[in-house]
Amino acid sequence: WLKFAVAMVQFRPICFCWLILVCSSFYVPGVAPRQYNDSEQVDLYVNKLTSVLTQLPYGYYSLKFCPPAQRSQAVENLGQILRGDIIERSPYDIKMNVNSSCQLLCSMDLTEAEKTRFREVIDEAYQVNWIVDNLPGATMLQEDQRYRTGFPVGLRVEPGTGSGPPLYYLHNHVRIHLRYHSDPSYTGKLIVGFEVTPLSYSSHVGSDGKPQCGSDGAYELSSPGPVVFTYDVVWTYSEVEWATRWDYYLKSGEVPVQIHWFSITTYLMLVLVLFGIVAVILARALRRDILYYNELSVEDAAEETGWKLVHADVFRRPPHARVLTVFVGTGAQLLGMAVVTILFAALGLLSPARRGVLLQAVLFLFTVMGGVGGFYHARFYKTLDGSDWKKGTLMTAFLFPGTCFAVFFVLNLFVWGEKSSGAVPFASLVALLLLWFGVSVPLVFVGAYCGYSKPAYEVPVKINPIPRQIPRQPSYMNPWLVCLFAGVMPFGAVYTELFFVMTSVWRHQFYYLFGFMIIELLILVVTCAEISISVVYFQLAVEDYRWWWRSFLASGSSAVYVFLYACSFFSSKLHIVQFVPTLMYFGYMSLVSFAFFLMTGAVGTIACFHFCRVIYGSIKVD
Repeated sequence: WLKFAVAMVQFRPICFCWLILVCSSFYVPGVAPRQYNDSEQVDLYVNKLTSVLTQLPYGYYSLKFCPPAQRSQAVENLGQILRGDIIERSPYDIKMNVNSSCQLLCSMDLTEAEKTRFREVIDEAYQVNWIVDNLPGATMLQEDQRYRTGFPVGLRVEPGTGSGPPLYYLHNHVRIHLRYHSDPSYTGKLIVGFEVTPLSYSSHVGSDGKPQCGSDGAYELSSPGPVVFTYDVVWTYSEVEWATRWDYYLKSGEVPVQIHWFSITTYLMLVLVLFGIVAVILARALRRDILYYNELSVEDAAEETGWKLVHADVFRRPPHARVLTVFVGTGAQLLGMAVVTILFAALGLLSPARRGVLLQAVLFLFTVMGGVGGFYHARFYKTLDGSDWKKGTLMTAFLFPGTCFAVFFVLNLFVWGEKSSGAVPFASLVALLLLWFGVSVPLVFVGAYCGYSKPAYEVPVKINPIPRQIPRQPSYMNPWLVCLFAGVMPFGAVYTELFFVMTSVWRHQFYYLFGFMIIELLILVVTCAEISISVVYFQLAVEDYRWWWRSFLASGSSAVYVFLYACSFFSSKLHIVQFVPTLMYFGYMSLVSFAFFLMTGAVGTIACFHFCRVIYGSIKVD
């Protein structure tokens, strides 16, 4: 299986073309429908409280809401635990196709500390998240018929005169609107919609034990007396079929799908035109150079200039070769993980209905792709005459995963200090370590063993034992300047989709257009390969053979722009002011930028290595 995985990575251009043919930009919910009979009990589950202002989730019952008689927590996968999901039962009594009005949930007195906590979460714009039949509760945006998942805990109103403290109204009454679909082809009814309308009622319970909803206006938190929680249940028939019930949720993004196509088409045309010109120039220059070098006489050979002159040094071992090969191996591992994850997601196997499955798949696939990382590290390290293969393999197994775990562990301590449900428990940390040490590390060594067992890549020229002196380079070939300019193109290839992904992650929206992401990934790989090849060719043309690291940094420098864009997104799209959420954001975005650096750099180095093999294998060398 490992050889098959390695072969798939080696033939990834063919795989990309196949993916575009078979994948489309829609998401298929991947759960089986449940049919309900009339008056059958329908369970309502409560999930975490979330806020785009703090990014710190909290359990639903961390606030003084009405608890059920027996609290029980649903079974969670590893992805849900890392996301901070806490799915529990609720006391709401809902029966299929049975409408009810002003039902009493509970009545309780709130202490001043509990009221203060409610005011804090209202100020921080926390949203309540409910689940019915695996559908998230949402509010309908009437202007464009889109869902917005969750509903606010309460409402803050500034006094009209501009003086005095603000008023805080608690949403203690909810109107639960459930839609069902039925068809003669099956028995029972299927739930296809779940909307929640939050309201604030200053209700009281009459002598008969029934609440009087809204009889005393809205409930303000400074009001004396108990708070009464009530609810309505409304059932309506819908023509929406079960297979398309997620469409309203998936259309909840801020930008229409047409923007994806417009942006991708525009940039694809730009890439094709720009690199078509570059390819023609390189092809003409290389053809002219190869014909010229092959026709040189012995007397003229002493006066030759250009990239042929460094043929005896072009495959010379670069400084810090072990680190470079570790980066290349880890980048190949990340690329393999990204390809398979996006493929599965585009085929609907990672449905948003399965909470946490996407994150869990990313972790599992990165672990499994450890064999690919070890293989590529070993092949390149052996080609560069590396001797201490155990140390290089250990670095491949521990460098990037260790960095991620260290940052995650430190951030988790801060989240734990905030008493957030997003804090990963100790048992889950142990599970991550077992996944790392028990699966990933052995696979890296297996891949490295397979790589070292194969012969090194053949290079078409011999390496001179004495390095050639490098002539003075022109100012425009400054390596840092060249790499920074080169990184703009790969970043531009993913700029549009990066915005949608970050909006989905940090503004708690659904992302489902993985068909577009496949196209973006293909454009990214092609762009990284061509920009690195262009940089390396012009570097060799001025007789500078130190191309190994520059080929990695030329495309890998796009990660700098990814991080700068993350800073811009933080200041323009998010309104985070607290220390811990800010630390979380920049900590995780730093890891994303580091992963992007490794993946794009590996593509550039692998492409340039094969490019050099081709051009130096096409000339006569005495």
